[in-house]
Amino acid sequence: MVGLGAWSLVGAALIILLLPRSLEQCGHILLSAPIVRLGDQVTASCIINWNCSHLGTDWRVVWKLEPELHPRERRQHLPNGTLQSTITLPHLNHSRVLLSCCLHWGNSLQILDQAELQAGWDLPDPEIEPVSLMSPALADPPTAPYNLSCIMNLTTNSLICQWEPGPNTHLSTSFTLKSFKSQDKCQTQKDSIPDCVPEVGQSHCSIPRKHLQLYQNMSIWVQARNALGTSASPKLCLAPMDVVKLEPPTLWALEPSPAVAPPQPGCLRLRWETWRPSLYIEQKCELRHQPRLGEAGWDLVSALPARTSQYELCGLLPSTAYTLQMRCTRWRLPGHWSEWSPSLELTTAQRAPIVRLDTWWRQRQLDPQTVTVQLFWKPIALEEDSGQIQGYLVSWRPSDQAGAEPTLCDTTELNCTFQLPSEAREVVLKAYNTAGTSHPTPVVFLESRGPPLGRLHTTARDPHSLWVGWEPPSPQPQGYVIEWGLSPPSPNGSPMTWRMEHNGSIAGTLLQENIRPFQLYEITVTPLYQDTKGPSQHIYAYSQEMAPSHGPELHLRHIGKTWAQLEWVPEAPELGKSPLTHYTIFWTNTQDQSFSTVLNASTHSFVLRGLEPSSLYHVQLMAASQVWAANSTSLTLMTLTLEESELHILLGLFGLLVLLICLCGAAQFCCRPRKYSLWPSVPDPARSSLGSWVPTITAEDILQLPSLRDPSMPPITKITVLEEEEKKPGPWESNASSGPGSLSTLVQAYVLQGDPRVPSAQPQPQPGNSDQVLYVQVLGSPTGPGPGHYLRCDSTQPLLEGLSPSPKSYENLWFQTSSPGTPEPLVPHPEDDSIFEPLLDFPLLQGLRVSGAEGLGGF
Repeated sequence: MVGLGAWSLVGAALIILLLPRSLEQCGHILLSAPIVRLGDQVTASCIINWNCSHLGTDWRVVWKLEPELHPRERRQHLPNGTLQSTITLPHLNHSRVLLSCCLHWGNSLQILDQAELQAGWDLPDPEIEPVSLMSPALADPPTAPYNLSCIMNLTTNSLICQWEPGPNTHLSTSFTLKSFKSQDKCQTQKDSIPDCVPEVGQSHCSIPRKHLQLYQNMSIWVQARNALGTSASPKLCLAPMDVVKLEPPTLWALEPSPAVAPPQPGCLRLRWETWRPSLYIEQKCELRHQPRLGEAGWDLVSALPARTSQYELCGLLPSTAYTLQMRCTRWRLPGHWSEWSPSLELTTAQRAPIVRLDTWWRQRQLDPQTVTVQLFWKPIALEEDSGQIQGYLVSWRPSDQAGAEPTLCDTTELNCTFQLPSEAREVVLKAYNTAGTSHPTPVVFLESRGPPLGRLHTTARDPHSLWVGWEPPSPQPQGYVIEWGLSPPSPNGSPMTWRMEHNGSIAGTLLQENIRPFQLYEITVTPLYQDTKGPSQHIYAYSQEMAPSHGPELHLRHIGKTWAQLEWVPEAPELGKSPLTHYTIFWTNTQDQSFSTVLNASTHSFVLRGLEPSSLYHVQLMAASQVWAANSTSLTLMTLTLEESELHILLGLFGLLVLLICLCGAAQFCCRPRKYSLWPSVPDPARSSLGSWVPTITAEDILQLPSLRDPSMPPITKITVLEEEEKKPGPWESNASSGPGSLSTLVQAYVLQGDPRVPSAQPQPQPGNSDQVLYVQVLGSPTGPGPGHYLRCDSTQPLLEGLSPSPKSYENLWFQTSSPGTPEPLVPHPEDDSIFEPLLDFPLLQGLRVSGAEGLGGF
């Protein structure tokens, strides 16, 4: 209502400021409903009076909903002369909005009237039949409140009720707590009770004691009202004392009394006082407790006896602090539980220690009558609540004395040093607290008479643990004692760490207590047998080795123009430092070209080779082990410069090398046989042999001719070389059926008969062979007194043109003499005598073996 009035004042002020005096009473707005449900339809009409006729015809009505204009409107002239403009908003989506009827006159927009629209929503009751949402008159009332509950508080002496208001409807909603008295089960109303109206925004209300009858039924409900209607919660029928909630009691610790024995270990004694206004009410209570430390939950004790105010709680952990709370309610009658009382903290009594003490010792002979004993022990709890230990007692009683045992040590530490006579073999160890002592643990000093362990070895698992293993002896021990500590011992004198293993079948254990990296540890393992022990075995190990602070220092020993000799002194071995495995030398030139090499750890010097003269190099040495690497100091060096004479020698050698390469290339180019030359190769007949023109042939193709030294052979007076016909098959391509005694036609063309003493004329060309060339004529007889004469042909026609290169010297088969193992030439056939007879008179051919005649076809 306050908001609506404020908006009305704002609208009125706007009308006064914006409207001319002549338009103040020109029109007003009529609404179908000022308050609707969110999303419903709204219809508004603007009535313009007849006295606004002086506006003329150049005007129109415009509707404005907040900043938005709605030009779509319907006009209607009423019989009384007024003009009605109607607009319909299909869905109102604003919880609170201002609707304006404006007049667009000329170039200005004048407001005639304004109206405020409100919209809300609710969740309709599912039991109510749904209605149409388009009609504002059929809008549902607000959601009914729920979860109504009431408590009778004896402290404020009032009935306090609370409820859940439901979802926000965006409408102003008021709640009222209504009730009336009734003698039956709230079916009829007897006396009314004044309504209880809560404060704005609250969902609870209190009915004073003066309007109540504690043991009489009354009906209570909550009514909700807004602009859309009214709704009510389900009714409660109750008597105020049936919903009474008591105040919690107050807990106290039960004071000890000389007449009452102290509580047992694990028990607590407590008492409580109920709230004074509820002393006349019979109550029952519940107790809950939990350890003060830790994350344990609450344990509930619900069977507390009635009509009592003290209780002994047992079954708890000894020497443990507990937090306790209590609550109460009416007994045998309905009622609500009170809140939990303020906490009470109590500590249970202690229990004598229930532990097993593992012991170990060391003895040192001080003199012949006295021995110094250093005793170690570790408590092992036998039960979960074994009791807190406050100290330890070590005592010894001589065998020849009776009575109390004298105390050797009374300490809170886990070790003790004392002196005993040399004949003493046993002491007694006990743990104690305020509740008593544990069972005595005898400590017998055993002699080393058992078999020793086998091989002892260790392995570092990580920087904070060491695995120690061994080979179990035979017979199998009952257990082992493992000791480890720094070697040498630290200056602060920290004791050795030790552990007892009761399983004699194991062959190793992992040490994780008091293990630090980069420290040397001495580990001792001793086997334990029945009534004796074995000799102790020792081993040293690191869990992680340390890297040195720096690598070895690098020095330059000698240097040359293209080499440099380096040396270094290795670091002395240290405890806790890993041994070196290798060195790596890095060197870099001024062009940022890097080189490196790896050396063995035993190497202490190295020569850098392949350096450039007068060049600067940076050298660095890195020493590495299996787990680390350290760099030494860097070294900068410069190689020597070449002298002038050395430069001259190098340049001369380089020139000779270039000249030698050129000569070799030229010789190879000139002497290499060429298959295709630039001009025809014409051999000199005077310095040639017929065999050098014959191509290389295989042994199978050798043609055996009659011996030239046979006197029956006729002399040969003239040799004529004929050019081979083009595409004429060679003599080796002739039919293989030719006999060894026959000659091919090409050989017959080479060998001609005639009188050696008569110069013969130029031979006539054979039919079909018109291109033959006279090569040479041999005049004279080999048997005559005068020497033979050679006449060179004056023909200018090229010889052997286009043929393959001449055979090598080793291929000249015609001028090779017969070896002793060479078979004799075949005897010529009688029909061929006329052919070979002239050869005996030729001086160059006498005594020569002519073979491979078929190769002549290649010329």
